[in-house]
Amino acid sequence: MYLSSRILCCLLLTLTIAGPTLAAASPEVLPLWPAGTLDADTVRGPERVGREGSGLGAVANISEPRMAIHRPARPNGTAVVIAGGGGYFRIQIGRGSEPVAKWLNAVGITAAILYYRLPGDGWPAAAPFADGQRAIRLLRARADELGIDPQRIGVIGMSAGGHLGAILGSRFETAFYEPVDAVDGVSPRPDFTVLLYPVISMAPPLDTTRSRQKLGTDPDVVEAYSAERHVQPRSSPAFLAHSLDDPIADPDHSRVMAAALEQAGVPVELHLFDSGGHSWGIGLPGTPTATWPRLFITWARQQGFVGTARSRR
Repeated sequence: MYLSSRILCCLLLTLTIAGPTLAAASPEVLPLWPAGTLDADTVRGPERVGREGSGLGAVANISEPRMAIHRPARPNGTAVVIAGGGGYFRIQIGRGSEPVAKWLNAVGITAAILYYRLPGDGWPAAAPFADGQRAIRLLRARADELGIDPQRIGVIGMSAGGHLGAILGSRFETAFYEPVDAVDGVSPRPDFTVLLYPVISMAPPLDTTRSRQKLGTDPDVVEAYSAERHVQPRSSPAFLAHSLDDPIADPDHSRVMAAALEQAGVPVELHLFDSGGHSWGIGLPGTPTATWPRLFITWARQQGFVGTARSRR
């Protein structure tokens, strides 16, 4: 279903986030891989955190891929892996992933911020997708422990993270890595994807993004990582949101993905905002993009991916 949204009012966001009090506990850090699994020589030195400009709060030089799991006070059983953007050379955590995680907790959703390996740091092009598959498998394997429903695990991806989410939702039958333990027998398919101002295609004329450049170490980059080319009837249902004035990722990225999903008979909802630019994260109150959380929750409830909150045991 295709929808276009104008300014509704920042009241929509206020109504959306009103609800259970945020849990005060620090996030649980869950390594993605057993010790010794990854090549320790690929990335050396400490992680870098941006301190100014567009890179403020962004993390790079990731050698230990992991999830930071934020648990709500009253979980409703839904969990989401958050993949921040950054063109596969950094991940916007402080101004992207963390505000989204806080909002998800406020509506009862368990949030897992993904620190994935970056081709821009020298990792292979497949590394972020291997990390994404492993993250979903770990959440599904630990569903009872985390108090989540293994059939309500989604991905929220922004910009390059949106590309990561789109690949996870369309190429879930691809093995991006060799199995390392019993967890890898669990399905890596996300039950739904939320793609915010995503990069989708590696093909002309949409091949102008930093993401396309960083994934270019794979000689088959166009066919392998153009998500719209891998959509099939079992692809994950998707909610997409994009600004028409986005100067980084053309809104046609979202259009081609939505069209491919619709043609395959997969539930999809696309929102195109008149303004907002790029990298708006949770959205600035009073702007068109600030309405996406409310719109997403409505869609997720209709699709059965979000239910009633219950007290954490």
